[in-house]
Amino acid sequence: PQKTSFHRSQTLGYKNGFAFFRLPTVGIGGERLYVNQLSQAELDELSNQRPLLTYGLAKQAPPSDFIPAHVAFDKKILKFDAYFQEDVPLPAEEHYWIRQVGIYYYLEDDSMTIIEPVVKKSGLLQGKLLRRHRVPKNDQGEHYHWKDLNRGMNITMYGRTYRIVDCDPFTQGFLESQGIELNPPEEMPLDPYTELRRTPTRKYITPSDFDQLKQFLMYDKQVLCFYAMWDDSNNMFGENRPYIIHYYLADDTVEVREVYKKNDGRDPFPVLIRRQRLPKTLVDNKNNFPSCVLETSDQEVLEWYTAKDFAVGKSTTLLGRTFFIYDCDEFTRNFYRDKFGITDFQPVEIKKKPPEEVPLVIPPYNGFGTLEDSLQNCFSLFPKPPRKDVIKMLENDHKVLRYQVALESPNPEDRKRRFIVSYFLSDDMISIYEPPERNSGIIGGKYLRKTRVAKPGSTTDNATYYEPSDFTIGSTIEVFGHRFIITDADEYVLNYMESNAERFPAATLQSLRDHFHPRQVVKETANSDIPMLGTSKQELDELIVQVQEELKLHKYLNNKNIWEAFLQCDTDGSGILDKAKFLAICDSLSVPTSAVLVTKLIDLCSCGEDKINYHDFLRAFPC
Repeated sequence: PQKTSFHRSQTLGYKNGFAFFRLPTVGIGGERLYVNQLSQAELDELSNQRPLLTYGLAKQAPPSDFIPAHVAFDKKILKFDAYFQEDVPLPAEEHYWIRQVGIYYYLEDDSMTIIEPVVKKSGLLQGKLLRRHRVPKNDQGEHYHWKDLNRGMNITMYGRTYRIVDCDPFTQGFLESQGIELNPPEEMPLDPYTELRRTPTRKYITPSDFDQLKQFLMYDKQVLCFYAMWDDSNNMFGENRPYIIHYYLADDTVEVREVYKKNDGRDPFPVLIRRQRLPKTLVDNKNNFPSCVLETSDQEVLEWYTAKDFAVGKSTTLLGRTFFIYDCDEFTRNFYRDKFGITDFQPVEIKKKPPEEVPLVIPPYNGFGTLEDSLQNCFSLFPKPPRKDVIKMLENDHKVLRYQVALESPNPEDRKRRFIVSYFLSDDMISIYEPPERNSGIIGGKYLRKTRVAKPGSTTDNATYYEPSDFTIGSTIEVFGHRFIITDADEYVLNYMESNAERFPAATLQSLRDHFHPRQVVKETANSDIPMLGTSKQELDELIVQVQEELKLHKYLNNKNIWEAFLQCDTDGSGILDKAKFLAICDSLSVPTSAVLVTKLIDLCSCGEDKINYHDFLRAFPC
């Protein structure tokens, strides 16, 4: 009496998604178990062993595993076919309804449900008549059990009596396995009013001759549909246009409708020929019949169009237009098959005539914009810019080859003009700049904006443009009628071509090497520590300082003019001048070459008998 806990140990569980059974660890209320707990393998071994000799009483086999009802009878349902009779008080044709239902019994929880198959247009609320639950059997609290169900018996649930007539094979096998004797199955009765509606109605046929009323009543709302094509391509701006021909069997009228397509450029007029009877053969009375005023009647028409005049694969002329019928719908095929016995309805494939290819004639280049840019206007109404070589632009970005050129002109004033030609490797364009020169009378600046320059003799059909291989020292280039002679180039040009020697001709590379060779010799000589003419570099520097001290007495000397004169005379930029030319410049600028120190400096700057490196000489004239 003092015990208050009656909890039982959990014996059912799930492992990896599967249900399994385990032995209880404690007794009811958590009490200690005094019985030995054996494993499942030991229990199976004991249940399977049968000793040959038994001493004393025989041992009983261990009980089988407990399986709950919701596991043993999961998804196992008993189905019975039944019906019930429902009275119908109002209609005179029917007095009751026979409604067929299915009774489902769920073995896992002894619940039941009743479902009536849904019949279309029955006017009844069908489907689930009784929701799933345990149905009470009587007022004592008992519920229906599967032992209470059998074939050929009546069962009353909630005031409605159902007659069970049959069951499915699973239900029959289950009940027989439980020792229940089943009654023989009964035939499911049919609803009398439903069977009355299924009987064919009596047809009254009255013999009568052909008339329009009979035709109207027989073929009302029956229309033959043909798909046709009108070929108007022989006329100007003509084309193949699709149409639909409707033939009304009720009154032998014809209607032609136009197939409207989106964005076809035509006004949406759906009807080409309104619904009317169309004449096929007219009476030859052209002299006395004003057809433009009077309508055609039966007196002027010998034959009207009928259904037999339309066929797939043939042409039909309606009011002067020839329509080619290439297909029809399914109702039309069935009508011709039943009426005329025609079975060949193979649709005709309509092939559109390919448009005539108009040759593309490119007009001559008018000189506005680049050739490629102007050519895009000939390909589309909204031209797009020509495609560029993006990889080439990225690889050669900010890479420019610069050349010094002289203008070839019969005018003596233009021969002294010098220009800088820049070749942009990213897009193969050329720009020309003229450095401004004081007191020359010519305004310098941009001479040619950045553009591609075609070679002389190239045409618009096969345009060839200047490339870096065309720029050699001493060569002549023609830019829009002006001829330029290349006289010098940057050292970057030589370095770039030597690093990419496989892309340039050997003659172009050799001309640049020959041009820069004297400069390289002078640089090597100036940067080397080898004494010049038996004098060290330190002695040369000391001599330059002494010459500067002596030239301070000659205040009339302009060092800037001296520098400009020597640099202007050095056209090739090698830093070496002829000795006679060097002395002539010094005399024109009043340089005291007769002084002892100046004479000694000139001797030290000599590169031979007739050449002088004026760069070391100009160090005595700081500017």
